[in-house]
Amino acid sequence: MGNYLNPGNSGFTGIRNDTYVDKSEMICLINETIETPRRLTCVSRPRRFGKSFAAQMLCAYYDRSCDSSELFKDLKIATNQKCLDSYQKHLNKYDVIYLDMTAVIGAVRSKEDIVPFIVRNITEELEEAYPQIKVAEAFHDTLSNAAALAGTKFIMIIDEWDAPIREAKDNLKVQQSYLEFLRSLFKNSSMTAKVFAAAYMTGILPIKKDGSQSAISDFQEFSVICPMEFAGYVGFTGEEVQKLCEQYNCDFSMMKLWYDGYRMEEVGSVYNPNSVMKAVRNNKFRSYWTETSAAKSLMEYISLDFDGLSKTMAELLGGVEVDVDTNGFANDLVAFRNRDDVLTLLIHLGYLSYDEESKKVHIPNEEIRLEFAKSIREVKRDETIRRVRESDQLIYDTIHGNATAVAAQIEKIHAEETAPLFYNNEQALRSVIKLAYFAYKDHYLKFEELPSGDGYADLVYLPKKSSPLPALVIELKWNQSVEGAIAQIKEHKYPKALSGYGGDILLVGIAYDKDTKEKRKHTCVIEEVKRL
Repeated sequence: MGNYLNPGNSGFTGIRNDTYVDKSEMICLINETIETPRRLTCVSRPRRFGKSFAAQMLCAYYDRSCDSSELFKDLKIATNQKCLDSYQKHLNKYDVIYLDMTAVIGAVRSKEDIVPFIVRNITEELEEAYPQIKVAEAFHDTLSNAAALAGTKFIMIIDEWDAPIREAKDNLKVQQSYLEFLRSLFKNSSMTAKVFAAAYMTGILPIKKDGSQSAISDFQEFSVICPMEFAGYVGFTGEEVQKLCEQYNCDFSMMKLWYDGYRMEEVGSVYNPNSVMKAVRNNKFRSYWTETSAAKSLMEYISLDFDGLSKTMAELLGGVEVDVDTNGFANDLVAFRNRDDVLTLLIHLGYLSYDEESKKVHIPNEEIRLEFAKSIREVKRDETIRRVRESDQLIYDTIHGNATAVAAQIEKIHAEETAPLFYNNEQALRSVIKLAYFAYKDHYLKFEELPSGDGYADLVYLPKKSSPLPALVIELKWNQSVEGAIAQIKEHKYPKALSGYGGDILLVGIAYDKDTKEKRKHTCVIEEVKRL
């Protein structure tokens, strides 16, 4: 066993020794590509979404220097009848080349040494494994000679394939050298087929585009924007998280609030695996995202000076879904042309959830909202500062019963946003409210259409445990009286549904009457309900 050639199964053994959510059926998908024109697979997903676990699993399964049958015998891959023949056929049958690119970067003195380091170390391990090997001038020829000696082709697994692109984002020379290395292995179809039975790459970014073309276009790509058959392996599914909650006696509804929100058309809800596992082990719901290096970069991206980006951030924080065009993204961290490129990057980084059908994005959950709320307050752009201050002031005015000021601010936001968002009905008024109150995350959790008494409350802002503020029950009326909004709250017994938390409640009625002859078309009434 080596570091790069046939690394063995110790990595996956450690994973199996802990709580393991069974993702082994992903192996079936890779097996289907072996010795086919589809042999090259690239799966991209955000940091801390189980990329390395998948890579270690594949190493353990394919590596012929070890026997991994005990590791897999109780997993789905070994019991699924559709996969059984394929599972047995390919188990521990290949020489595996494994590259953890973050580890490679950490091992070299300079990023310019990345490719020479890889070539030198793999060649040395090949010479040790196959003393008769002829080392050629070109690395891919050396691999071809090794495959001929071994009588079997390689499975190549590259974990964090895009680390050199991300770490050397301002060094085009390093990027080009690395991409040329990958191209030399995977762009030559005759050589690739001769050397590799299959290859699997995983990273955060999709394959880097070189001008209008992909540098290594023969790979099938599966990203969080279009995961297709890999959707169930991007993160934890709702069913998997529910089983973990039962195992660890955790509140599934709180798990859903904190870590759900990524939607994959094929499987529904998808959760952040790292955060879920930390929450069940620590029995504590909080933002574990802050422990990743990805969190440090959010402010850098939302600070970029593109038209409409500041407003878009306010919309997202308020819970409004926004349109995005993901086409044309250059798959790096520097080549931004517009607001859509920034949003597309945030999808790949896991900050935004993308709906493939509607082509819209939203902030997925409480964990990520906290990161946005914290970062946006540090952005030094005048427009961003103004929006934060106005939203803070609106919350202050609401809590202190200043209904006139609340109505005035809602009218201001409505006027500013009417054209781009087409606010012309009650659902649109809801979007205005969410946008106006976007700074709520410091103190509140937001619920929409919350079942309450005899009906549903339009919007409820429930204080966090650490907040002394009252709950806000907001009822919206379109072309009706604001008094009717308050009456509906009382009639449907909305406050009773919140009695369990034991705090004060403010009933907030907001109405819009486009036909009124009054100067102000928005009105507001705020009433206080004391502790129940």
